[in-house]
Amino acid sequence: MQELERTYGYASATARLRRVLLRPPQADELGAWREYGWRAEPDASAIAREHAELWALLAGTGAEVVLADDPVAGDPDAIYAYDPVLVAPAGAILLRPGKEGRRSEPEALEPALDAAGVPIVARLEAPALADGGDMFWLDGQTLLVGRGYRTNDEGIAELRALLPDAEVIAFDLPHLRGAGEVLHLLSLISPLADDLVVAFPALLPVRLMELLRARGITVVEVPEGELDSMGPNVLALAPREALMLARNVETRRALEAAGVDVLVYDGHELSKGDGGPTCLTLPLLRG
Repeated sequence: MQELERTYGYASATARLRRVLLRPPQADELGAWREYGWRAEPDASAIAREHAELWALLAGTGAEVVLADDPVAGDPDAIYAYDPVLVAPAGAILLRPGKEGRRSEPEALEPALDAAGVPIVARLEAPALADGGDMFWLDGQTLLVGRGYRTNDEGIAELRALLPDAEVIAFDLPHLRGAGEVLHLLSLISPLADDLVVAFPALLPVRLMELLRARGITVVEVPEGELDSMGPNVLALAPREALMLARNVETRRALEAAGVDVLVYDGHELSKGDGGPTCLTLPLLRG
């Protein structure tokens, strides 16, 4: 019997990106930008153009781009497609975002996931909270999770119950500027290969730094001046191939010095809601 072609799943967050889901911005959802804590009002035409350019760039790397366009009324954050879903070995787990205004996003992505052949295997329920931006697969058996204002203990407990074959390792995230401002795990660190990450070490949990050292993982350090511009938020396209915001020039130099091939995009409008390339993309298939 011929083996069916895989449509989802990955052994790590840095294997070759084969399929990726994006959610284009919709003009009628951008009006609530203040309520959602965006730093400035997005220009509807410019943000749509930037997103189309990002889509074309990803397609140019050979990845299949899946578009999700079901509406999420009044939610400009819905463009950050990584947060509502965790792609697990058996399929998609619909998460329960810590930001109340984003609670409709997981359900809104369900039709696109179904059309892409990704089964829904579980849904987090109250009181569990979990944002995708607080987690990534270090390898096929290890899920790292940040415990912060968007992901709580109940959410982590549910993930452990749903992933009995995986080691779910949780780390407390720093308070920094408080509950009103996004600070995901992926705001501080992004994996780039089995033995390489880019990160802002000054804010990383001690136990996470110890884990990286124990596994022989090198840390490319983001300068302090590029933390707020999302220097640590870098999408692995393949081992040592990355996509990042063009504005983080010093981080790019450090990555290239470490042997990483870097592609950049202009996210001036897309990032007004504090979302970088890992936030805007939901990898469906790597390998």
